[in-house]
Amino acid sequence: MVDNFRWDTTRLYPAPDSAELERDFLKASAEARAFRERYQGKVAQLDAAGLLEALLSYESLQECASLPQLYGHLLFASDSESDTHKSLMQRGMEFGNELSRDLLFFDLEIMAIPAEKFDPIVSDARLANYHHHLSAIRRFQPYALPEREEQLLTLKNLTGVQAFSKLFDELTASLSYRMELDGEERDFTGEELISLLHHPNAKLRERAFTVFLNGHADQGIVLSTVFNTVALDHGQEMELRGYSHPMQPTNLGNELSDEAIEHLMQVTEKNFPIAQEYFRLKAKLLGMDRLKNTDVYAPVGECHKTYSFEEAQKLVIDSYSAFNPEYGQLIEGFFSDGRIDVEPRPGKSGGAFCMGLTPKLPPYLLLNFTGNLRDVATMAHELGHGLHYLRSQDQTMLNYHAPLPLAETASVFGEMLLTSRMLEQESDREVRIALLCATIEDIIATTFRQVVLTRFEQRMHLERKNGLLTSDRLCEIWWEENGKLFGDSVEMIDPYRWGWSYISHFIHSRFYCYAYTFAELLVLSLYARYRETGPAFAPILDAILKSGGSLSPGDTAHIAGIDINDLGFWQKGYDLLGDLLADLGKLLEEPVGQKL
Repeated sequence: MVDNFRWDTTRLYPAPDSAELERDFLKASAEARAFRERYQGKVAQLDAAGLLEALLSYESLQECASLPQLYGHLLFASDSESDTHKSLMQRGMEFGNELSRDLLFFDLEIMAIPAEKFDPIVSDARLANYHHHLSAIRRFQPYALPEREEQLLTLKNLTGVQAFSKLFDELTASLSYRMELDGEERDFTGEELISLLHHPNAKLRERAFTVFLNGHADQGIVLSTVFNTVALDHGQEMELRGYSHPMQPTNLGNELSDEAIEHLMQVTEKNFPIAQEYFRLKAKLLGMDRLKNTDVYAPVGECHKTYSFEEAQKLVIDSYSAFNPEYGQLIEGFFSDGRIDVEPRPGKSGGAFCMGLTPKLPPYLLLNFTGNLRDVATMAHELGHGLHYLRSQDQTMLNYHAPLPLAETASVFGEMLLTSRMLEQESDREVRIALLCATIEDIIATTFRQVVLTRFEQRMHLERKNGLLTSDRLCEIWWEENGKLFGDSVEMIDPYRWGWSYISHFIHSRFYCYAYTFAELLVLSLYARYRETGPAFAPILDAILKSGGSLSPGDTAHIAGIDINDLGFWQKGYDLLGDLLADLGKLLEEPVGQKL
């Protein structure tokens, strides 16, 4: 497999007990106090020059304060069983909470500036780089509370929702699963079991997923308590602030209307029959009457190809390089600079992520690579996030992170580049079928499935307002929402009732999941434009990535000539998916064994 491919965090700090780390904790605290003393109660009196000076100081403070916290997150993600990492992670949470309370006044006072004074100030050319940031802050003005109340809410998060989130992370990372494989009974990590959903043996796929889900069901008391607490906390805060719907603050933060997101989800649900058509087609490919949900990602035909880490690395770098040679060089840096953690192991966070630190520091990448085709696609996806962070480093701290609906742009586009390259290079019919199936399955997972997750999350939050949700009720809601996607084309195994219990987005980011659907459909449109225009499209994508968070999603899409308010826009993505399904059908009609 992969030997000693763990990230090197010494470029950030020499060690968790280093003097440099302690220095930055103390420095950030001192700067926060000084910032508060200088500006509290005075923001409304600042002119454009004064506000610019305050924003620059605020950004500098944010960069200094972020690094110790993110360093702790990286160490904890790589080994949550280490007491040192647990302590540093907790210290970072408490430190961040304290700074948030100290600095709350700044956004609140910006919100409170009268419109007749704010509008001419924000229009000043000197504040052009911060126009979007300042306007975004003021969207939350109707829902802001007095500073003391905001401080109390932030303070209680430490022993409330943040504590339960940390409990969820520690519990799920600590789970070990006992199962027999190839005549040997041994312990597995959750990532290893999930990877077996891509195994050619149907019975093994079902057994592995059953063991994984039953392991979560065994922790049902804790997990249902965590989910209930997170939902109750969110509901109480929504009530205090006067929001009308649990998704409203997320939509405001994403600069998207409630109506636009509901329309996106309704269009997606109307296209569920495309997914069901694919599931029926795949059942025939696998020689089954009907798929089980453990068969959705099964390899097709005789293609059980696996990839070494080195092969996957080369495929991904070459795919990005073919689009833009500079992209390949930037991505290669993750490997040569030791900014990637690869192999699954006990205590390591599951899944995959890319963490952008600050505009002055390179991002880090976590994988759980086991060698299947899906892992290669995940590598391309997460390195796309890394590329996005690197291209937006010309932005300042407040404009560094892309808004949530655009955060998946480079990652999903990178997956499309990978698929296209692999299809171009592959002459074996069976492998081409597998690649096309994987692409379709990935689009289904990042559009249809994410809307299913969002509908579950909506119902969980709305029903929690009326009282405690038992584990059985959470299982019922999950079962019902997934049933709408699968219809009669897929049989869900009974343990899948617990499928909600391992989705970390429900815990860490309210209503994050629909952003995947938004991004996937946007990227399908961007990729179609790329196929039409060729190399001339590269500067357009680069401009989108470089914009970071300096523009709204709508304004960013306009760079590519896309209007996200066009009611037919979302359907175009599903039309392209339908075309891919038709391409698969044509490929299946060709003689077996034919080289293409």
